Amino acid sequence: MEDKIRRIYAPVVGIAQIANTIGTLVIYALVVVMNIDVLARNLFNAPMRGVVEVVIFSLILIVFLQLPDVVRSNRLTRSDGFVVLAQARFPALGNLLARSIDFVAFVFMLLIAWTIWPEVTESIESCHFFSAPEFGTPPTGEFFADLATAFGRCEYFGTPGIFTAPWWPAKLAIGFSASLCALIFLFKAVLGNRETELVNEGESPV
Repeated sequence: MEDKIRRIYAPVVGIAQIANTIGTLVIYALVVVMNIDVLARNLFNAPMRGVVEVVIFSLILIVFLQLPDVVRSNRLTRSDGFVVLAQARFPALGNLLARSIDFVAFVFMLLIAWTIWPEVTESIESCHFFSAPEFGTPPTGEFFADLATAFGRCEYFGTPGIFTAPWWPAKLAIGFSASLCALIFLFKAVLGNRETELVNEGESPV
């Protein structure tokens, strides 16, 4: 049974690593935007519009795209001194405590995902990608024109006239992150940290 669970966990590890990579690319893009803004501000006295909004939006993506891999690699900040001590002196008790904490974390992450997903679907539905809107321009039949119009209808973040972006990618990142973190915590609770670390390293537990 545990072998089957490990095989299911392996692709979850891969998805977390891919999400982490995407979050890293967002960091690089953010650095480029901020440097362009600094140069434009100091050399041409013409700062980029919407940089503050871009930074806020990017930080949401960065944090939640990289969170699952942080959980996977046991780098999530927490106070675990007592658990580490218990694992050293009383391994069975320490492992039980660690798995219990991971299960509680699974429940909390599941609650976050359960709470955010209705907001994700509502935010996407506000764009009317797949249905005619009650108000505004009806679909013309031209894919790219209708897509651009739909993005303009989306629930947005930012300041009109300066910078606006649809909210749903950020909310989707939060929902995706919470769901993936819940899965990883569940696997940790079932398999234990040692087993999940071996899967992370691509080894076969013995």
